[in-house]
Amino acid sequence: MSDDVLYHVDGDLVPASEATVSVDDRGFRYGDAAFETMRVYGGTVFAWGAHMERLERTCDALSLAHGLAANDLRGRIDETLAANDLEDAYVRLSITRGVQPGKLTPQPDIDPTVVIYVKPLPRGGVDGDSVWDDPATVRTVDTRRIPADAIPAAAKTHNYLNGILARAELRDEDGQPSADEALMFDCEDHVAEGATSNLWFVRDGVVHTPTTDGPVLPGITRAIVLELAAEAGLSVREGRYDLETVLTADEAFLTNRTWELRPIETLDGHKLGGGPVTERLSRAYDERVERACYQE
Repeated sequence: MSDDVLYHVDGDLVPASEATVSVDDRGFRYGDAAFETMRVYGGTVFAWGAHMERLERTCDALSLAHGLAANDLRGRIDETLAANDLEDAYVRLSITRGVQPGKLTPQPDIDPTVVIYVKPLPRGGVDGDSVWDDPATVRTVDTRRIPADAIPAAAKTHNYLNGILARAELRDEDGQPSADEALMFDCEDHVAEGATSNLWFVRDGVVHTPTTDGPVLPGITRAIVLELAAEAGLSVREGRYDLETVLTADEAFLTNRTWELRPIETLDGHKLGGGPVTERLSRAYDERVERACYQE
């Protein structure tokens, strides 16, 4: 990222090279922070309301009463986009508990640290380009998803060690990633999700995805795809699945905010790929983005 890119740090626009937080910030010390990753299409933050609702759920789970209004946060995002002359972008909004005494127990009085990071992405929608060049190669890993009764699965926090360990397992002898994504299991050997993505597969025309009753993040893109499948009249099931069920699927894909819908080329070397249902849902997603963000 070049130095002329501006980030928004605690109310100020600063060059990327000067964007810092205190070493005493609890987001740095403990991962005590909430965040949201968003896509901006044509200057519009897609599914803004859903992101704010999930951010508040995360903050509630952390007992992080930041006191910031949604309009305030949106204003900072818009200011950052305008300062960088970005219409199509990745946006990450982080809210930490701020600087507090170096003790594990959080204090009730909070002066939150708010950071907004942006980077350009291609145009989305019907006439857009994917951020990925090829369907994803995926490998299963030994690192398990943390049970939801230990850390709430619905909370998007700065503590990403679980996913980092999963991605680290993908490294080959030269230290390079041997796949695009790590597929993780829960502690009962059911497939859960990718390190940074939700899993989907299609069998006999029925769309399946692991249930969020387990340690699965309720992704915003996941929710939209569920809506699109219902609108298309497709049968959808949320459940608990073993690996063999996924390996023998007709189609499979991943979703997250940046990738949108990305077909799985191979899983542990087994050929999967997309197909008519994946293509139909991907097209419907592009059309939803086009209507919401590019058409006046």
